[in-house]
Amino acid sequence: MDARPNSPEARDVRYHMHAYTNARKHQETGPLVIEKGDGVYVEDIAGNRYIEAMAGLWSVAVGFSEKRLVEAATRQMSKLPYYHDFGSKAHSPLIDLAEKLVKMAPVPMSKAYFTNSGSEANDTAIKMIWYRSNALGQPARKKIISRKRGYHGVTIASASLTGLPNNHLSFDLPIANILHTSTPHHWRDAEPGESEEQFSARLADDLEKLVLAEGPETIAAFIGEPIMGAGGVVVPPAGYWEKIQAVLSKYDILLVADEVICGFGRTGEMFGSQTFGIKPDIMVLSKQISSSYLPISALIINDKVFEPIADESNRIGTFGHGFTGGGHPVAAAVALENIKLIEERDLVGNARKVGAHLQARLRKLASHPLVGEVRGVGLIAAVELVADKESKAPWGKPAALGALVNGLLQQNGVISRNMGDAIAFCPPLIITEAQVDALVDTFERSLDAALPQVRPQG
Repeated sequence: MDARPNSPEARDVRYHMHAYTNARKHQETGPLVIEKGDGVYVEDIAGNRYIEAMAGLWSVAVGFSEKRLVEAATRQMSKLPYYHDFGSKAHSPLIDLAEKLVKMAPVPMSKAYFTNSGSEANDTAIKMIWYRSNALGQPARKKIISRKRGYHGVTIASASLTGLPNNHLSFDLPIANILHTSTPHHWRDAEPGESEEQFSARLADDLEKLVLAEGPETIAAFIGEPIMGAGGVVVPPAGYWEKIQAVLSKYDILLVADEVICGFGRTGEMFGSQTFGIKPDIMVLSKQISSSYLPISALIINDKVFEPIADESNRIGTFGHGFTGGGHPVAAAVALENIKLIEERDLVGNARKVGAHLQARLRKLASHPLVGEVRGVGLIAAVELVADKESKAPWGKPAALGALVNGLLQQNGVISRNMGDAIAFCPPLIITEAQVDALVDTFERSLDAALPQVRPQG
């Protein structure tokens, strides 16, 4: 890094505490300072250009520097720069966005509720679920089942839903009434000779056993990502969601689909729920809803959820929950224009077509000595790295190989992310086949560069 006292890197180290970063290591290495972006590329302050293979944080659907989103923000900022939806207030962008989301939902929905991030939205989902249980005269029905390696946010309640150890350690999490069941990762967790359907049946059985052990009358909801994102891009095995939903239906347990990463085209359908036949009661939306140009998130809820909550708010006199910036008019205007761009340019179709190319190119790397598994759907994928294919053993400590290859990728002009030893790819939905080829070619070179360090000659 540039160590000059007044350089951006040095000032960052001095004044900025980073998210998801080893604070002590950061003091030694400093930041990569990104200065501008265009399409699927970003550029650092030294003029180095990178393919942004993670779309920022799984989220910049329409690419960087999309003028129509800038113009939408500017128009709305000049007209009504801020308002809220407390106390029956509203504004046009929020009304239009609520109508759009409810009508485009893949299953019948009733209302949209607005927050600022996926974490806030999942916290709100928990509160709504608890509020609803009380409204129904079921005060014991408060437990929510999530999954190990699931990711649902970082606020106190949503981080409790998250099933990753580093999101719990030293935070005194999870909180009470949050349970975790099995991860649907067939490659990693299946028993010898167990088919995907058999594995899915076993996981559904695990879920039912947990429900019965805790008492069905205490279980309010189950939450899951259609494809697990930060847990390693875990694609559900054959029959998984069908079998899980059968258990939930049997015990009248609500289903929350966390579409924060999968929503708005990532899987080659508008929503991940469509890709996997999920019929949720609550859908949680963020990230690609505005391509993250501005913070906005939403919950879409069906009448089964809304009606008891409405009755309880009438009994109490209010639904005592909300955020100052929830449904911000500028963010809502940008989200509306972003969704319009996704539809006009058929970016869902592009995710399906170019995504198939990405999946095919990555799967050609399956024979590489360091590749254990390639998985993904549409424009989201992961390559699991191993030191030994047969045993699936890591190289030294877990995540060491992933960090090595991720670092080489960045040196070679691709920004990705390693989640443990899985390298993730989630580029903007506008990416072309030629750009995918450049991305995968760079990845292959980075794997080859890592190989001598993992397996020194002799």
